[in-house]
This record gives sequence, structure tokens and C-alpha cells, in this order.
Amino acid sequence: MMKLWNQEAAQWRLELSMDGEALSLRMGDAPRQMTVALGKREDLNCEILRQAAAKAVKSVRDLGGESAVLDAAPALEALGEEGLAALALGAELAGYRQPDWKQAHKEQKPFTLYVAGAPEGEKAVREAAVLGKAVCFARDLTNCPANRLTPEIMAQRVTEAAKALGLETQIVDEKEARALGMEAFLAVGESSGNPPRLIIVRYKGGQEGARPIVLVGKGVTFDSGGYSLKQAAGMKGMNSDMAGGAAVSGAILALAENKVPVNVTAVIPAVENRISPVSFLPSDVIGSMSGKTIQIGSTDAEGRLILADAVTYAIQKENAAKVVDIATLTGAMARMFGHVTTGYLSNCDAFSAQLEAAAVKSGEKFWRLPTFPEYRKMIDSPVADLYNTSDGAGAIAAGLFVGAFAEDTPWIHLDIAGTSSTSAPHKEYQAKGATGVGVTTLYELCKSMEG
Repeated sequence: MMKLWNQEAAQWRLELSMDGEALSLRMGDAPRQMTVALGKREDLNCEILRQAAAKAVKSVRDLGGESAVLDAAPALEALGEEGLAALALGAELAGYRQPDWKQAHKEQKPFTLYVAGAPEGEKAVREAAVLGKAVCFARDLTNCPANRLTPEIMAQRVTEAAKALGLETQIVDEKEARALGMEAFLAVGESSGNPPRLIIVRYKGGQEGARPIVLVGKGVTFDSGGYSLKQAAGMKGMNSDMAGGAAVSGAILALAENKVPVNVTAVIPAVENRISPVSFLPSDVIGSMSGKTIQIGSTDAEGRLILADAVTYAIQKENAAKVVDIATLTGAMARMFGHVTTGYLSNCDAFSAQLEAAAVKSGEKFWRLPTFPEYRKMIDSPVADLYNTSDGAGAIAAGLFVGAFAEDTPWIHLDIAGTSSTSAPHKEYQAKGATGVGVTTLYELCKSMEG
């Protein structure tokens, strides 16, 4: 919990020192004192502050501390409200603990961080605390085992959180999806005994009648590969194949709770990809909501199929002004950029520039990939409009497949296959498991389009 300090008693005091050439974050009063080095004063930025605050809070908690006061005045002086928000967000994320279902489950001791020295930054602190909570919500969803997060359960959890903030929600079941012509979505979703659900959340904080930004998040709650069956090692962790859906959920919840004046809709195609007597097969030719036909090269390239119909839904039914899709889509992207950078594609330079600016604020890393016509030819089919696999450039081809359904709408595709989870956190505010990647960047992107 994060609160503004009002002379409450606290066990520790965290102080950011701006004296001299070097920076440090001192913790506590003598004789119990620790220092977190921040580097040179001239190199100070928001990411350094996020990591320093996270490290400080984690250290205090590891020592059994249950409260601390953070003197944020130097951060506010050095980097303004953005610096203050960075401190607050890092501290908030540092408290995350992955959920467990142990018989001897121990409840996490509550920890309160009081922020002092920056009364004029109250709004920034509160905004950051809400954003941190949203990232943790996305992490919780992504870390959940598949038997505890079926498409139906995911729909329930997301809509419950949305309704608590007064948001408009809608769930499209398989019968309604069939009436809409969502054959690509159903080809994947009907492979499982757990029925598919299209989750829609609408936040109308902007001008009445203004077309929304639509965030489309892949929601594959488990991916076996279908009849193109994954090997055992490749199936490990496939409960997290809905991290894109978790990210857009967290982003829209934060936008709503912080009352950002923008219209945003989240669309999450939630499915399981399994094997059954009715599962789709390699070489099948299926339809889609757009009318385009698709030849199946691999049933393990299922994410782009459900995104295709979700993007079409966003444009045709939600009247999207712009579309961002986010998905754990390809192993090729993970092999290319590891766990550090999210690769992305776009059909709009101006929209890409807005994403890059948002990423600077969030601290997340993105790299734009080329979309030359030669790559588009890789997903041509001799018998259908599109082929769902390619012989090369797997990450680019997969993104361009989704982009074919965006048509002329400004569109960005984020492939978070490598960045959605980590077994060895490289940032102090991360934990093993889900990272919640995308929440903060999507939030900042939508916030930049206020109106």
C-alpha cells in the first residue's frame, strides 16, 4: 500500500541523496543504514529511480520491515512529477508476490510505503500506485494455472474487475461468435471442452462519440499446439499464452481508475488450443469474420487466427480509430530479442512514433521490424487468401498476417513472446514469472491521445 505521509510512525526512512557527483538512496537511521547506489547525477533518469525504489523496498521487506517513509523531494526536484511517479511505481511493483495454492499458504504481511517531501506530487503518486496495481493484476492472471483460468474464468475475473470501476462489459459466447462469422476464432476455441469467450470492456472517458482506441489482447489460456502438438518442454508455461489479454485488461483498468480522458476498448479473444474430435487440422481452409479465407499450415499458429477475428471485430463492431494488438505470438521473436525487448510491426509511422514516446515514459523497450512487400508474400496461399505459417521471417510474417485484417486502420502489433515472463528477472521491480509487460506502455500510449 502506498500513502502520502502524514506524520505516521514508520520503521524505516528511505532518503534519496543528491549530494556530490554520485547518487545514493540511503535507508534508515544509524546504526541500521543501507545505501543503494544510483550512479552519477548527470545520468539520473526515471528507470534508475524505478529500480532504486524497488530495490530499497525489497531490501526493507526482506529485513522484516512493514513500513517506510520515502523522502521523494530530490526526485521531484531532479525529474519533476515523472521522477516522482517512477519512484512510486518501482516501489509498488517491488511488493508483488506470485500467488500460490500451497496447503500451508502464508499470507503476505502488509507493507505500507509513505511518500514524503512532495505534497504537490500527490496526483503523480496516486496515478503510479494505480498503474502498479494494474500491472500486478496482469501478472496474477498470467501466472494462473490453466485449470484455474479457463476462458470462462478469465472472462469472469476481467469483467468483475471492470464492473467494480463502472465499466461497460460484454461477453460473446460461441453461439454469438458463430452468428458473427468468427470462424477463425471458433476453429481454435472449439478444440476444447472449455468454451471460448470474446471479452469486451469499454471505457468511455473521452469525448462523447469519439472513436475509441481498441486494445486487442491474445487470450490463449493454454496452448498445446493442437494437432501440430508441441513437445513436452515447449508446452511448459503455456498457461501464460494469454499475457496479451492480461496486459490490455490491466491497461484499461488503470485508465479507468485514473479517469484518463480518452475512449478505450479492450477486446480479448479467450480460448484454449487443444486436441479433440472437432479440432481444426493442418491443410484445412477456414473462413473469418472479415470474409478472408485462411489455409492452415500449423494448428500451433493459433494466436494469429483468433487475433484476426478480434481485430475485425474491433474495426467493424467497435468502430476503432486505431488498433493495437499484443500477443505472445512467436518463438522467433523471443529468440531474436530474448527477454529484454518487444518487437513490433505497424502500418503507420505516426502511430509508431506515439508508441516509442510512450515507451520512453514506461521504461519498456521496443524495436520496430520491417514490413516490406517481400515479407507479405510469405503468407500467400495457392488455395486461400492467406496462409497461417511461413517458411521464414516467422515473427514478421505472423505480424503481417494479423495486419492483413487491420486493413487501412492505423495498427500496431506487439509480440511479447520473450518479454511476458522471466525466470531470471533483470529489473529490480520484476519477479520470477509474469512481468506484466505492456500495461504501462499501453497506458501511456492511450494517455497521450487524451480527448
